[in-house]
Amino acid sequence: MSNAKSLEELEQKQDFIRRHIGPSPAQVSDMLSALEVSSVQELIDQTVPARIRLEQPLTVGQSRTEVETLSYLKSVASKNKVFKSYIGQGYHPTNVPHVILRNVLENPGWYTAYTPYQPEIAQGRLESLLNFQTMTLDLTGLDLASASLLDESTAAAEAMGLAKRVSKAKKANAFFIADDVHTQTIDVVTTRAEQFGFEIIVGKAEDAVNHDIFGALFQYPTTSGEVVDITDLIAGVQSKKAIACVAADIMSLLLLKAPGKLGADVVLGSAQRFGVPMGYGGPHAAFFATRDAYKRSLPGRIIGVSKDRLGNDALRMAMQTREQHIRRDKANSNICTAQVLLANMAAFYAVYHGPQGLKTIAQRIHRFADILASGLKAKGIALKHSTWFDTLTVVSDSKDDVIARAIAKGVNFATNHEGEYSISVSETTTRADITELFDIILGEGHGLSVDAIAADVEANGSESIPVSLVRDDEVLTHPNFNSYHSETDMLRYIKRLESKDLSLNHSMISLGSCTMKLNATAEMIPITWPEFANLHPFCPLDQAEGYQIMIGELHDWLVNITGYDAVSLQPNSGAQGEYAGLIAIRKYHESRGDAHRNVCLIPSSAHGTNPASAQMASMKIVVVNCDKNGNVDMADLKAKAEEVSENLSCIMITYPSTHGVYEETIREICDIIHEHGGQVYMDGANMNAQVGVTSPGFIGSDVSHLNLHKTFCIPHGGGGPGVGPIGVKSHLAPFMPNHSVINVPGTNIGNGAVSAAPYGSAAILPISWAYITMMGSEGLKQATEMAIVNANYLTHELSKHFPILYRGRNNRVAHECIVDLRPLKEQSGITEMDVAKRLQDYGFHSPTMSFPVAGTLMIEPTESESKGEIDRFIEAMVSIKGEIEKVISGEWSIENNPLVFAPHTQGDVLGNEWDRAYDRFYAAFPVPAVAKNKFWPTVTRIDDVYGDRNLVCSCPAVETYRD
Repeated sequence: MSNAKSLEELEQKQDFIRRHIGPSPAQVSDMLSALEVSSVQELIDQTVPARIRLEQPLTVGQSRTEVETLSYLKSVASKNKVFKSYIGQGYHPTNVPHVILRNVLENPGWYTAYTPYQPEIAQGRLESLLNFQTMTLDLTGLDLASASLLDESTAAAEAMGLAKRVSKAKKANAFFIADDVHTQTIDVVTTRAEQFGFEIIVGKAEDAVNHDIFGALFQYPTTSGEVVDITDLIAGVQSKKAIACVAADIMSLLLLKAPGKLGADVVLGSAQRFGVPMGYGGPHAAFFATRDAYKRSLPGRIIGVSKDRLGNDALRMAMQTREQHIRRDKANSNICTAQVLLANMAAFYAVYHGPQGLKTIAQRIHRFADILASGLKAKGIALKHSTWFDTLTVVSDSKDDVIARAIAKGVNFATNHEGEYSISVSETTTRADITELFDIILGEGHGLSVDAIAADVEANGSESIPVSLVRDDEVLTHPNFNSYHSETDMLRYIKRLESKDLSLNHSMISLGSCTMKLNATAEMIPITWPEFANLHPFCPLDQAEGYQIMIGELHDWLVNITGYDAVSLQPNSGAQGEYAGLIAIRKYHESRGDAHRNVCLIPSSAHGTNPASAQMASMKIVVVNCDKNGNVDMADLKAKAEEVSENLSCIMITYPSTHGVYEETIREICDIIHEHGGQVYMDGANMNAQVGVTSPGFIGSDVSHLNLHKTFCIPHGGGGPGVGPIGVKSHLAPFMPNHSVINVPGTNIGNGAVSAAPYGSAAILPISWAYITMMGSEGLKQATEMAIVNANYLTHELSKHFPILYRGRNNRVAHECIVDLRPLKEQSGITEMDVAKRLQDYGFHSPTMSFPVAGTLMIEPTESESKGEIDRFIEAMVSIKGEIEKVISGEWSIENNPLVFAPHTQGDVLGNEWDRAYDRFYAAFPVPAVAKNKFWPTVTRIDDVYGDRNLVCSCPAVETYRD
């Protein structure tokens, strides 16, 4: 009986593993039979070099059920104390409209979508991102906006980079930051400047003109709440041929004159308070706008309006599409992951409330600040400033007593400066809250009436926003912001856009190197719990005990999984992780008196973010060749390591390689670099082919970033959020990021931050925590093994019809394969783009196209896809091969075939005219399986060239949508 019971418990424990891993035991057996191996272990033995396989299993614990996991995590979350937050400083409580919470944030149709590199099947999120850009342009008063950056502080660092690129003060090497900019922003920008070799000058805003600078950054309103007319400051900076950057509060811009109207060259900030929870620091979308003249230097992604083949307006990512993969070290930034899901939430918030609703919210916030200020001044309380939008800074000799009373009542103020505390009211503030604030500051029995003060403020008017800065122009006039204010209309608008997008809830997204795997519902549930969602990142640590427990456990598991000694969870994207890892290497060399070590070796096959990140760390890049099999050319590596030995800083290498194989020489590569005094940076993009089988630390690497949005199941969200923590060996641990507001244990106090919040995008860390918990040591290893099984089965079947470009030992691949379409292209004229678009008609997102080799498709099925879905994809590829052969044979011409006309929309297929060489029904339903689950693209092939030549990056006229 006890044995039966224990067996039953074991099966329950492993239930999640079976849910996560797509193939059934019978399907696994069939795939192994096709591969002519008797077991999964035999395939692993044939695939992964024996000398790098782990000798001991992982020790993250046994798999837990979904119920157990969520129950335990809820108990952990309950240890967080969710105080009322008036801390401000770039983070504010907000009311997330429930229609957006349920139908966007909690909806896999939005959170499992991929970056819109295939725009024909991404028109929904592209429209929402265009709304975000339009909102940004209206509120900032500038010409061109991107579709989101990572957070306000890193956006400010990007603004500094843009300023250096476009400023005509070419001899200047200093960037000025006003001392009333948010503390965390000064921290992040200073860290970035140190890597670039720029001088940072922090001082009074009016002193900017007294320095030889290429740019300056001002906060509007300031971090202590003052609303200042910065027109003359901006003009003074520009008179020195420098670039004037302004970090603005998005909600205040409903009432304050747009910084662009004040003359600013760049305006940036966080969109968090537009309906995105604080989440202990993130993820939050940053907005960024600049002048049209600087469009070629804009970091991040731009959504633009183009035309499709039929002349209809269609949306796409414009100039910046994958720019780091094309321009590499010449790219404007290393940003690959944006914050698309959060940008969409902010855009929908603006759509739902509309211009009048948003203005009402902003006016209410400001009125409460006025009421609070009026009451305090009536009682003799000194305020630091006479102007404000939402933040009052109190000058007090009884600060400690006030803060103690606040804490006792579950209230947090900002307490950055001696003898001062600040109070930032928000959308969630009520009249009862104002009464409570009076009680805290003045003591009970103060005799103040909120209603009486409100009436007095109403009667006398407000002077807390200078008349010269009162906004007098209309914003958000486009019909998209004026049409969906009932929940019914909003629900239908969200659904209409969702229906235009192909996501993982429809079919496999087989993107090589991007790992679109299951994001289990149980993993997603905790991110909206108030205990995780509603904490301010700068709250006292004793209020975030639950976060500290969860982060601590995740840290320890990642240490075990990676074979490293310490992990920093601060980087909020993979590219930020690369940057943080390279900074650690640089600081390590400097600590040893080797500051001259600045050469980074990068294989020619590397991700474009690698050279872009190395450039951000001011490293000189030396490219190492690959051999005909796609492996690092060892002779070339040895020669170049020898040549730059004295100045060698590191190598950046991906494992398994970007070509999808386990390179046999990886340990030798590590040894060569170490022999020459360098460090090994192992790009963690393909970590999902290592977990439980090998590890970067065991192989010999010194530092890696981990894409939690790939290997550890944080969903891609249409292009972000991501998390890119770094794991390091002990000698690099002291050089990981710290934070100027909240100290991060285990790092040097002097280390700068790479993200605005100390733990980056903390609110989505429970996703990876839950994934590891529910998989356990055994499940994590099984996931890696099944990714290898699925990839090799897919490769085996496709190799009967297409050449596979690279293979490793025993003719095996790792977790992905590269299908070479160049021979077919040469014979037929059909391009890899044609194949990618035709796959949309079969209901599939294209694999990664033309990376790392032009004219190829890189395909990764992951462990989460069943054999049935993989077979359906194989059927589509084989059918497309047959279509190409008809072009080769002359049955179809190169100008008239289903590939060059793909994708086919309903309007295209049902149109009055049809002069094609193939049947209408075949265009839409090329194989029977498509009819069971047809996905219709909403636009035909988009003209990229037209879009770049006619750059339109805000919402087009409403007639376009009607048409």
